[in-house]
Amino acid sequence: MVHWSPFVMSFKKKYPWIQLAGHAGSFKAAANGRILKKHCESEQRCLDRLMNDVLRPYVPAYHGDIVKDGERYNQMEDLLAEFDSPCVMDCKMGVRTYLEEELTKARKKPSLRKDMYQKMIEVDPEAPTEEENAQHAVTKPRYMQWRETISSTATLGFRIEGIKKEDGTVNRDFKKTKTKEQVMEAFREFTKGNCNILNTYLNRLKGIRATLETSPFFKCHEVIGSSLLFIHDKREQAKVWMIDFGKTTPLPEGQVLEHSVPWVEGNREDGYLWGLDNLIEILTELAQSEDLH
Repeated sequence: MVHWSPFVMSFKKKYPWIQLAGHAGSFKAAANGRILKKHCESEQRCLDRLMNDVLRPYVPAYHGDIVKDGERYNQMEDLLAEFDSPCVMDCKMGVRTYLEEELTKARKKPSLRKDMYQKMIEVDPEAPTEEENAQHAVTKPRYMQWRETISSTATLGFRIEGIKKEDGTVNRDFKKTKTKEQVMEAFREFTKGNCNILNTYLNRLKGIRATLETSPFFKCHEVIGSSLLFIHDKREQAKVWMIDFGKTTPLPEGQVLEHSVPWVEGNREDGYLWGLDNLIEILTELAQSEDLH
């Protein structure tokens, strides 16, 4: 539960992306340009490894874990520290946001979820089957798979989770943002069509792309539910970071992933590079069209 204390409210103003990604209760402020994120074993393992990987410049610096008020946290670099009233966008990468084992587990013991049915009909009243309507509930695997088909996750290999503007307003209404044109429009609005910002983002994305190709970490991990965090401000400072590794899992010894071939259950492919290539293509087109204005 989030306690609506003045601290949390001011914290949310300063750390707006937690509202974008729905992590409201997971963060605490810390000193020296760091933030604390509720401890997660798999995220800690990933961050530990990433500190010794070529991807290190593109992920938040990790400073070990710490216990505060009886809770364990991972200490990380505050990515917003160098920005002034930043605009922030969270893009969830990959063709699915659930692990294969989650799907298997949910199938073995399929519990009916009324909350997920509710979420489904809010987005699309036509989505549930007759049986689901009669039960007023859907199973988690059904919801998880449906959720990917309504956004650009399935069509482009990434989706926009949320955008926070410099005035503090937050928009998380991107569930149905599915086409290339809709994504481009969202980026145009987010960057106000500023070519310098767009090109800085593009260069950073291309840097990430090239580094992923050589990263030992990336080769042997299934990267699920991870985001690219876009941050810029009115001084035209702009950066992109890879964040959220709570669901990123190592592959069995000797196995590697392509990250660009279609996912078939069992192959553990996540489509990360395919999504990143689509993102680069969209921003390239946008930068070129804004350049012509």
